Amino acid sequence: MPDAFNLKSFLADLPHLPGVYRHLDADGQVMYVGKARDLKKRVSSYFQKNLASPRIAQMVAKVATVEVTVTRSEAEALILENNLIKSLRPRYNILFRDDKSYPYLWITGHAWPRIAYYRGATNKRGQFFGPYPNAWAVRETIQILQKVFRLRTCEDTVFSNRSRPCLLHQIGRCSAPCVKAIEPDEYERDVHRAVRFLNGEAQEVMGEIEARMLQASESLRFEEAAALRDQMGSLSRVLHQQTMENAGGDDTDVIAVASAGGKVCVNLAMVRGGRHLGDKPFFPAHAEGEEAANVLEAFVAQHYTDSPLPPILVCTHALPDPELLSLLAEQTGTRARVLTRPQGVRRSWLEQAEKNAEMALARALTESGAKAARTRTLAETLDLDTDEAALDALRIECFDISHTAGEATQASCVVFLHHDMQPSLYRRYNIVGITPGDDYAAMRQVLTRRFGKVADGEAEMPGLVLIDGGKGQVEVARQVFVELGLDIAALVGVAKGENRKVGLETLVFADGRVPVALGKESAALMLIAQVRDEAHRFAITGMRAKRAKARTVSRLEEIEGVGARRRQRLLARFGGLSGVIAASVEDLASVDGISDELAGRIYDALH
Repeated sequence: MPDAFNLKSFLADLPHLPGVYRHLDADGQVMYVGKARDLKKRVSSYFQKNLASPRIAQMVAKVATVEVTVTRSEAEALILENNLIKSLRPRYNILFRDDKSYPYLWITGHAWPRIAYYRGATNKRGQFFGPYPNAWAVRETIQILQKVFRLRTCEDTVFSNRSRPCLLHQIGRCSAPCVKAIEPDEYERDVHRAVRFLNGEAQEVMGEIEARMLQASESLRFEEAAALRDQMGSLSRVLHQQTMENAGGDDTDVIAVASAGGKVCVNLAMVRGGRHLGDKPFFPAHAEGEEAANVLEAFVAQHYTDSPLPPILVCTHALPDPELLSLLAEQTGTRARVLTRPQGVRRSWLEQAEKNAEMALARALTESGAKAARTRTLAETLDLDTDEAALDALRIECFDISHTAGEATQASCVVFLHHDMQPSLYRRYNIVGITPGDDYAAMRQVLTRRFGKVADGEAEMPGLVLIDGGKGQVEVARQVFVELGLDIAALVGVAKGENRKVGLETLVFADGRVPVALGKESAALMLIAQVRDEAHRFAITGMRAKRAKARTVSRLEEIEGVGARRRQRLLARFGGLSGVIAASVEDLASVDGISDELAGRIYDALH
């Protein structure tokens, strides 16, 4: 260790207080972040002779300095620890991907509530149900509510401007409150039944509908009785299709951990209102060789600091730190208990979660093996380093240019790393100041902007740079690299085959090597084709979005009498240009500041 850091005196000065500690290596990189109820005891334990884990022993051998942050409580330390883990991603912490927030089903607080898919903060008016493990589970539930309770799903802007029922009403999926085809109190009852259904009271709702059906029949209200009979039939079919189990009524998360082949899978299944909503697999980084219980604890700590904690966790292993749930309860306000030996239906949930974890792990191992083999084949073909670590670190960037007759020219850069595409690293570049349609000038501009930063030491140099194009594009790229003093051996052009058919491409090298046609059976070619096609897709979608935005604004701007304020009112009222186009002359004239004459001009201009 450097003389500047005196471990003995540092440990002696540590307080017996809660906080967060960070182990740093000689380069100042944070290797590990942890929390402690007692910093002095916890940090000192790392420097004892007998360490529980060989992995931790390896980390301690590299420790050059330790930093600590004292907190007011262990619960506060838990929050800080997880924030640091997610921002720093230390290589000796078990890391779970910081995924986007979970989706919810939202019943709005509108006078005529609608059901909607929602992702984000749950502080809006209305009721939120979930979270759900994935978008599919939310949309399946919405379809059930449409079939059984016929609640609306349309946006408020559409709802307030309809003059006749939509197709969903015709197929029995909506009661058409937009045109008052249902009484407000009856629609409110349907919303209330839907809420009870989502809360696990399906059988009670069924009984209530049946009682009202019999009452309507006895009162000779046969049309109402028939509608209730159909609703009861729809609900009955749903109950037969769904896993509706009474396990005490508490929301439950089921967590199973499986490991094989140096990889770990944590499978999370969600049960809400008695319904099994499906599951989601997680594959943590830096978990090789870790005990399953430690992986589970890392998942619980990282996951439930950001996601709602249910009252019950059914797990394959006990948590090593029994205080973790108490700390989470302080933060979330929900006290949960862990069941590791569940009975009845919860036992079947756990067994199914274990099977799903094992199957997801088997699929991941198969896919990762195939992906690694494909990367190796490409490296061998192009005479790149085939060491396992080098293959994992091989970064490929591919550039493509896209435009329509010179309009909205954009360049795209997609990135392949760790044997897979990395969408979070993709970039788009708006190309300006060139002759419309000049792809060579566009390629020169994007490469100069991207690799100028490499030449200045501000960005990383990829191991391979793919150019979507033949000799002409590669020559432009070669000139840019020579001007910037970069290695042209990393430049490879992908010349298109006839009709862009995979298998007919030729690789063109900037350093003068003989072009190579790999053949359609080549694994290396399949990888290059995947990266090239992804660059093309990314460029096309960006170009279309840019062009559509420009045309959206320009179509309204070109109409005489429609200034910025009126344009804003129209777009806000109808929810965008498509809504304005769909509106009738009468609808347009109902917008503040739009006369009948101007409404007619707008309608004619858009049609």
